[in-house]
Amino acid sequence: MAKAKTTAPVFRCSECGWSTAKWVGRCGECQAWGTVEQAGAAKAGVTVAGPVTEAARPIGSVAIEAARSRPTGVGEFDRALGGGLVQGAVILLAGEPGVGKSTLLLDVTARWAHEAGRALYVTGEESAAQVRLRAERTGAVADHLYLAAETDLSAVLGHIDEVRPSLLVLDSVQTVSSPAVDGAAGGVTQVREVAASLIRVAKDRGIATILVGHVTKDGSIAGPRVLEHLVDVVLHFEGDRHSRLRLVRTVKNRFGPADEVGCFDLTDTGISSLADPTGLFLSRHATPVPGTCITVTLEGRRPLLGEVQALVATSALATPRRANSGLDSSRVAMVLAVLERRGQVRLSNSDVYTSTVGGAKLSEPSTDLALLLAVASAASGSPLPAGLTALGEVGLAGEIRRVSGLSRRLAEAERMGFTTALVPADPGPVPGGIRVIEVADVGQALAAARRDAGLATDSPQHS
Repeated sequence: MAKAKTTAPVFRCSECGWSTAKWVGRCGECQAWGTVEQAGAAKAGVTVAGPVTEAARPIGSVAIEAARSRPTGVGEFDRALGGGLVQGAVILLAGEPGVGKSTLLLDVTARWAHEAGRALYVTGEESAAQVRLRAERTGAVADHLYLAAETDLSAVLGHIDEVRPSLLVLDSVQTVSSPAVDGAAGGVTQVREVAASLIRVAKDRGIATILVGHVTKDGSIAGPRVLEHLVDVVLHFEGDRHSRLRLVRTVKNRFGPADEVGCFDLTDTGISSLADPTGLFLSRHATPVPGTCITVTLEGRRPLLGEVQALVATSALATPRRANSGLDSSRVAMVLAVLERRGQVRLSNSDVYTSTVGGAKLSEPSTDLALLLAVASAASGSPLPAGLTALGEVGLAGEIRRVSGLSRRLAEAERMGFTTALVPADPGPVPGGIRVIEVADVGQALAAARRDAGLATDSPQHS
């Protein structure tokens, strides 16, 4: 009797879909641990040619009007999208709970309903009455804005057939499930099926679709990584709960630049665009205060001014305390070590507290020089000159390195009224309205900051 032919099982990664013939602890594609599971038997077969949906044409004859973006009326959201929404585009907006995703999308859909056409907002986390209360509070009520509370995919598709919207918002994709597949809502299988169904409808009918996604504890998008590859645009909604500032950061964009950032101001009455958010990151002092220094960071392609504050106090502990807020802790520790070793500023017996203003997060290496000067100013008790900004990366050997986009940073500092800038050597082209002082190492930077008379002049000069 012939032996029955068996088929080897297939193991597949639940994050990215990578498959292998044997189980491994780490995915060979996305490098995630513990995500490879047995998916069933591999099926061998041959795919034959079938009918095509549309004949292939020369690329020059393909119409591009359908791929042009249409503004939503929310300026900073359009900026992050690269100009606006494209009909048929699918956007994934991810953010922590309570950061303001629903408030922003309610405003977007209301403005779209006023200007562009019908909009359908489907909520799976709240009741329709709860969403209506928020819309009343934020002024996001429109005649052509339709609201539905559903957690079943077939019901969502039914609402799309009935309303026929040009904009669809699903809040959120993890709360909707399909009865056609197994698994609980939010699982890998359900999220993939729901997203695939909505993407197919969006492409077939030309509906701009925004899917809201949850994030994990480490800030990454929850669910399968393949979801990020299926959508056209991936946006991250960021913000500190104790700050009014919210950032929409573009991670992926098939219709525009993938490094844009939109800034918003979240208040009790709603959310509004911030075309110039610099004022939220700076404090106001009648006279210069020791321990403060201004720098310019790049959020995407947008330069923003930020203030670094430091406080140095005599420590009563055997191990002095190091506290930090808004800055990268590892870089703070490195800059403090360089300042003590290369700059001869004694900090080993002192508590050092560092922070930013307005809830800003400054993680760029370009903030190293401003942090170093702020700590040195706090340690000596001497304030830095008014109108001074510092830009540069600090190396372990005490050298000051160049940073990207220096001309744009200096132009923003000049626009905000700053008259002097400490920058690395050989900065390249710089604006003519700001005095630029080149420093090669930590010693030169500290010496230049102490020359109050030279830094206080308002006459443009290149040193």
